[in-house]
Amino acid sequence: MTFQEFLNIAFSPVNTVLTVLLGLSVIYWLFTIITGLDIDIGIHSHMDIDADADVDVPDGHFHPSDHDPSAWMHFLKFLNLDIVPVTYFLTLSLLVTWLGSFYLNYFFTLPTWAGIIAIFPLLIGGMLITKVVLEPLNPFFKEINHKGEAPYAFLGREGRLKSSIQDDKIGMMEVFIGSDPMTLMVRSKDGSRLEHGTHVMIVDEEPDKRIYYVQRSMRY
Repeated sequence: MTFQEFLNIAFSPVNTVLTVLLGLSVIYWLFTIITGLDIDIGIHSHMDIDADADVDVPDGHFHPSDHDPSAWMHFLKFLNLDIVPVTYFLTLSLLVTWLGSFYLNYFFTLPTWAGIIAIFPLLIGGMLITKVVLEPLNPFFKEINHKGEAPYAFLGREGRLKSSIQDDKIGMMEVFIGSDPMTLMVRSKDGSRLEHGTHVMIVDEEPDKRIYYVQRSMRY
């Protein structure tokens, strides 16, 4: 394969978006390596990104809608995104998808519409391959968060609900560690309904610290 052939395939109508995204990922990782500034967003024990988002990000986070995000959370857990940082997962998934699409279009002459449709199963396959590849690192990611810091203790901390919760429904709560906002998966301690925006306190946690239990803060 000549360099010109590589460019023609990489920037074909089918692969241009994937190539640009992969290039941005490379720039991100180079920036991280050179500056040492990790701006990763991970779905960890303290859930640095909200699932089920309506895109309102003045504070740098997505905000969940009011309905039950449990199904979405189960999907993320299946992909180990409650353990593995999102940027690690997305970068590797994107690379696998790009390689699959690149070589598919190199070895087979596909019409543009077929190549675009093929990206979706390739993306799903890339995500599954990434899950398997990163699985051996799960114990490491469980011990430390994505910045290599010891996990924070959240019991007794207060914050604001970002979705309504009631009974066994799982919702989201935002807390601040210093000036850094973090988002946790929470349930109502006694099952009572707590509305979006309510100020609450963390009073209990599951043994694996994936879900925290909250009650209305006495200060509000």
